[in-house]
Amino acid sequence: MPIKNRVSELHAEITAWRRDIHEHPETMYDTVRTSALVADKLREFGCDEVVEGIGRTGVVGIIKGRMDTRGHVVGLRADMDALPILEATGLPYASKVAGKMHACGHDGHTAMLLGAAKYLAETRNFDGTVAVVFQPAEEGGAGGEAMVKDGLIERFGIKEIYGMHNMPGLPLGTFSIKPGAFYAATDNFTVDVVGKGSHAARPHAGVDTTVVASHIVLALQTIASRNADPLQSLVVSVTSFRTSSDAYNVIPEHVELRGTVRTFDKAIRALAEERFKAIVTATATAFGATANIDYQRGYPSMVNAETETGFAAEVAQRISGKPVVNAPAIMGGEDFAYMLEACPGAYIQIGNGDTADVHHPLYNFNDEAIPHGTSYWAELVETRMPAG
Repeated sequence: MPIKNRVSELHAEITAWRRDIHEHPETMYDTVRTSALVADKLREFGCDEVVEGIGRTGVVGIIKGRMDTRGHVVGLRADMDALPILEATGLPYASKVAGKMHACGHDGHTAMLLGAAKYLAETRNFDGTVAVVFQPAEEGGAGGEAMVKDGLIERFGIKEIYGMHNMPGLPLGTFSIKPGAFYAATDNFTVDVVGKGSHAARPHAGVDTTVVASHIVLALQTIASRNADPLQSLVVSVTSFRTSSDAYNVIPEHVELRGTVRTFDKAIRALAEERFKAIVTATATAFGATANIDYQRGYPSMVNAETETGFAAEVAQRISGKPVVNAPAIMGGEDFAYMLEACPGAYIQIGNGDTADVHHPLYNFNDEAIPHGTSYWAELVETRMPAG
């Protein structure tokens, strides 16, 4: 099935919503304007219920079909938050908020789901209930977890839930998906290596933290190369190395290391944390230094359910008219993982065409993707809960 006719008619209107949201980016949980816009639109569309404040600033709209004999509820989720990036696109509708921009396409995700909500509220061509879920703080704030903890799944009786994200480089009008572990668990660390400062001309009088920290950085790579099963994916990246002195002739007392650990498998995740702490502590001790470790577990791995992934792929293929791409696993994180831990579902990628990558100052969501994404949402509901 191609793009739905009514969705094509709504394309310009949905684009206008998207560009308005793009002009007014809000980060983390501070999506006050965006959340209010979403809630107002859902009420305007005639949703049966609109609930604000789920997960602090999340919004949920409930749309009932023609009949509800089965009591089935399907959730559709979009993220709303922007990033702390200075936009460099020069577009007429570029961000009006200095240092903030929609550099990941959440403006497009929100607009497409709003378009689907309008279509579904107008047509009601399904039996069951749809919960359209608009989430804040995907970009590092675990807004998905906050909504789940706030009773999202239980309160609205959601039985299965679906998410979607644009993908630069994937051709416009196409989709990609992967069953099982799709996005990685994202853990972060900060290590304070403490030695003994001294004059650089008298290294024997101190404990050189730059040498100690350098050995730690190298030793940490053995977690992936010598501790983990080589058939399992694991990344340990030290991304920041800061000394407590910038002087040419001072051996610093402290070095701070920061970075991230990415995994898919729960056992490998636990192994990586255990080995990380052991290697850092032992290496520091071997050189006469100490190490204070702050290891924080972040988003869990996002795992698509087999059945729901197959269903989502079938729907996407009908909309695009092309085979759905088998997506590779991604070492980036996605907090839709929390919703997939709470109930079965699937997360799909939609092509953004040949554009700048996400999280780049020149990125822009491709408005030509809107009819495909909105039609996918509508077709998913009408196929999963057919009328009659």
